[in-house]
Amino acid sequence: MKKIKFYYIINWVVIVAAFHLSACEDLLEENPKNIVVENFYNTPQEVESAVNAIYSPLRNTRAEQIAILDAHTDWGYGRGSRAQYNDFAGLNPTNFNAATSRWNSFYLAIRNANLVIANAPNGTNISQAEIQLYLAEAKFLRAWTYFDLVRNWGGVPLRTENNMFDIDLPRSSVQEVYNFILSDLADAEAHLPQTPKHHGRPTVYAAKTLLADVHLTLGNYDLAKNKALDVIQSNRYSLIPVSSKRDIQVKIFGPELVTSTEEVFYLKYAREIGQGNFILWILNHPQTGYFNFGGAYAHYGDASNPFYVEWDDADLRKSLWDNINFGLGPNTLVSGKYSDPNAPSRNDSGNDLPIYRYAEVLLIYAEAAIRADGSVGNQALEAINQVKRRAYGYPPQAASVVDYTFGAQETANFLDAVLQEKAYEFQFEGKRWLDLKRTGRAQEFIMRNKGINIADRHFLWPIPIEEINFNGAISAADQNPGY
Repeated sequence: MKKIKFYYIINWVVIVAAFHLSACEDLLEENPKNIVVENFYNTPQEVESAVNAIYSPLRNTRAEQIAILDAHTDWGYGRGSRAQYNDFAGLNPTNFNAATSRWNSFYLAIRNANLVIANAPNGTNISQAEIQLYLAEAKFLRAWTYFDLVRNWGGVPLRTENNMFDIDLPRSSVQEVYNFILSDLADAEAHLPQTPKHHGRPTVYAAKTLLADVHLTLGNYDLAKNKALDVIQSNRYSLIPVSSKRDIQVKIFGPELVTSTEEVFYLKYAREIGQGNFILWILNHPQTGYFNFGGAYAHYGDASNPFYVEWDDADLRKSLWDNINFGLGPNTLVSGKYSDPNAPSRNDSGNDLPIYRYAEVLLIYAEAAIRADGSVGNQALEAINQVKRRAYGYPPQAASVVDYTFGAQETANFLDAVLQEKAYEFQFEGKRWLDLKRTGRAQEFIMRNKGINIADRHFLWPIPIEEINFNGAISAADQNPGY
């Protein structure tokens, strides 16, 4: 049996009541909102339960977010209604609505974080240290959620503990959103623990990793380099050695794993009805045998794509694609990265979803160091080589015949190698499209590997119609270009 993980069991009656009853105050002689809040956020157990409520909408939408982001890439494709993502022409009404659903999930998580941040400091039977810990966790999750929002929608309304009951909020600028993210992460870094109370809760090293990613996105390369280096030098993490495709499926992404030396921050799932992960249903094909409920094979690859053709067959990561012709031709590929043959339902595999793995810390450091220093240093080379060695089945810490050997001034070639290693390493983890946009190379790679021009409107998803209709501070004129 799978060992006990950190489960996110939510008392939704209490959490939702704390929000919705505020609208009933004029109709009731008593003040049930105040009664609920005063009675609920007073103990560590109650506050922890409220923090757990932040995770639920993020867990529910993460597999879908990953699949959509990776259909936007130079290597990924969508089937059926998802095929439209491959056109790189923006979203049609069906996928417009799907983007709205993800937006709503993100803001539900933000709302739940705001409730914790607003109410936990008033608890009467909880220590200041415990309050700081839970506030730091809530702010980490809020920052991560806004990081998803700002990269995919641009400037968005900043809903915080101070304005969470205000309906009419304008879009903040992209820079204002990033400033808010950095402020939340500063508090998270200061108060999160070195070791999580439960697997799946963030640590100070998760905060440092997220900070490194944010600073890399903003072009603050010295800061990105230093935050990633803090994580590396903590000596708490290491890459898991592998020698086969099966090793990758079981030892890095397996459904039986509780944690590993590579886990920096993951969303946790379990083989229980209502607690599992449905990414296998999205990706798998019945012929693979990796998933006992078959699968929708809604996303796939193409063996004739130059991305795949030029990929070295000796790289074990390439073997995670299975060649299965399900009606789209003999070059069709299906991902076998995630495998669970014993799930209790099609929506409930036990595989966790990595948000940050140690491999990404190494590659963030490698890129940031080169951009900050202006030359290829030994530490940056070692960082990228650890990832490449493991991919070829070599011990990550020992020099190998596949090592990169860039000279000090070969910075452009080194950065190309980092971008490509990330593309190989993080398939179906939702990284490639954001990396291509961040580096300004999306059009280059989409044209090279798919032969398609990207429409300007495809770089951002549309602001939901509901937000425009019900938020009096946002009008149709505030919509993202092209929608």
